[in-house]
Amino acid sequence: MQINQNISLKPLNTFGIDVNAKYFTTVNSINDLKGVLNLKEHSNKLILGGGSNILLTKNQDSLVIHINLKGKEIVSETEDFVLVKANAGENWHEFVLWCLKNDFGGVENLSLIPGNVGTAPIQNIGAYGVELKNHFVSCEALSIENNTFVTFNKDDCHFDYRNSIFKQEAKGKYIITSVVFKLTKKKHNLHINYGTIKSQLDYMGITNPTIQNISKAVIAIRESKLPNPKEIGNSGSFFKNPVVPKSHYHILLQSFEDMPSYKVSEDMVKIPAGWLIEKAGFKGKRFGDCGVHKKQALVLVNYGNAKGIDILNLSQLIQKTVKRLFGISIEAEVNIL
Repeated sequence: MQINQNISLKPLNTFGIDVNAKYFTTVNSINDLKGVLNLKEHSNKLILGGGSNILLTKNQDSLVIHINLKGKEIVSETEDFVLVKANAGENWHEFVLWCLKNDFGGVENLSLIPGNVGTAPIQNIGAYGVELKNHFVSCEALSIENNTFVTFNKDDCHFDYRNSIFKQEAKGKYIITSVVFKLTKKKHNLHINYGTIKSQLDYMGITNPTIQNISKAVIAIRESKLPNPKEIGNSGSFFKNPVVPKSHYHILLQSFEDMPSYKVSEDMVKIPAGWLIEKAGFKGKRFGDCGVHKKQALVLVNYGNAKGIDILNLSQLIQKTVKRLFGISIEAEVNIL
């Protein structure tokens, strides 16, 4: 384990923001992780996974710990189900592809989501009608305070829409080191009626889809709408879809007849943030070296040399404009540091 100084974090965040870590180390084993947590001279520590859900707005004076714990395995299985364990440093999409190669079903709709396995429960990642919590069994996490392991089951995690205990009362207190998922071996529960999956499958000429077909459809849809972070810096969806009272939605319908919504409960509906941002006139707009993606208004992008504060200022302008036009507050999905 080596502590380096003044290391650029540009290659380690998908926005491609060029800020420095005053101190930096990569951990490849649990022993390395425990060892670095015991370094008393570095009281402030920042945990960095895949860098896909953060916006870095300044140089980091803390010790940045890059989690690179690799490995995945079958924990147990029955005739119908399998429990698989993946370590925190595994790339999420590569983990999905490994599951598909073994014909393990459940995470195919989550294909091509950027980031690593260890940060997926924090965000309760989701796409096309499936959320991580649907197949989550447990995760092991190391307490930063006392360097001991804690196991969190599904109930412990308090999963919600793009939310979990790790973004609330447990924020900054634990490092997730591995996650266990329950997946199907046969009789897969296919989710093809969300978004444009069904029409994409039709376009591909597939009438009796497999989980592998669904993954390919999801990848095609995402690639057609979302920019590749390796080509244009971004963190995927920057904002959460707001949930509002149905009464407020019906008032807005009088002025915006095409406003879409999704039922959450008898009294609440979810409105696509991308629709609100597009209606507010931001889709495709460029502000210096940052902007709003031309195909997906939920995605803020770095065209090359934007600073984190530039993207933050743009996000706040969008929030204020949406609030003024619709009376709706939209919340950032990414962590702003």
